[in-house]
Amino acid sequence: MSEVIKLGKLEEVDIRDLWAHEQYDFSKWLSKEENIELLNETVGLNLVNIDTEVFVGSYRCDLVAEDDGTGIKVIIENQLETTDHDHLGKIITYASGLKAEVIIWIVKEAREEHKSAIEWLNNNTNGSVSFFLLELKAYKIGESLPAPKFEIIEKPNDFIQSTKRGNEIEYSQTQADRLEFWTEFNSYLSEKGKPFNKRKATIDHWYDVTIGVGGVHISITLVNKENKIGVELYISDNKLLFDQLLENKEEIEKHLGFPMIWDRLDNNKASRIKYYIQGLDFNNKDNYKELMDEIINKVVIIRKVFQKYIKDLKS
Repeated sequence: MSEVIKLGKLEEVDIRDLWAHEQYDFSKWLSKEENIELLNETVGLNLVNIDTEVFVGSYRCDLVAEDDGTGIKVIIENQLETTDHDHLGKIITYASGLKAEVIIWIVKEAREEHKSAIEWLNNNTNGSVSFFLLELKAYKIGESLPAPKFEIIEKPNDFIQSTKRGNEIEYSQTQADRLEFWTEFNSYLSEKGKPFNKRKATIDHWYDVTIGVGGVHISITLVNKENKIGVELYISDNKLLFDQLLENKEEIEKHLGFPMIWDRLDNNKASRIKYYIQGLDFNNKDNYKELMDEIINKVVIIRKVFQKYIKDLKS
């Protein structure tokens, strides 16, 4: 006779029992790096440079950030209650006053009229401004710690449009190969327990990973013509930071366990510190798992080592 498996029951927790006040409690919690990553994973952004309680006239926006991959400004308005017209007006005011391109409205419960309003805004802003409406939930099993979860209620048009266009657009062979690689990479990343956040699979040759520091990220690049994959620290516009890191090159590479190519790029704003993995061939995919393993390993160690050095330099 087989043993009876005991299972717990998933129970919803009132978020007001976890955060009494959205401004002083929830916003403070969300602004921490390990918590903003949960939001990043939900909306597909890499939010960095988080500021709390930013004034817009006589009002205060809960959180203002930027997307590390694009540099666009993002505002986050938290309302741990049912949506109302007052907060709808505020997010529009904040978007205008701060010239934000992405607005994220986090609520306890979304009314139908406000779902429709956000959908209408996404349909009529011509892609210049994108609105997310998220409900915040929390769950536990038995006496376990409660786990927060963001649920998307409304999202920007480009997410819908990209899905619709997917059946119509014709990709070049290289674009199709890149899309296949990144799609498989995302699946493998999930199998490995997501040591860093997934990005949407695209036809681009790059895939960016945030390190939690503004203006700096890790970029994975597919260089099929040279049969290699690059994993690089990309410093967007900070030669001083590059030079400070270069002064510690020997020590940094000792911690990494491998050498890197240090490219200051004197004639460009950006600087790159690169490592190449050999063996990429879109016509022979037998080694994809091995390549992806090495990519993940290199991203994790590069992020860990450089994140520490950069934060020490800024402190």
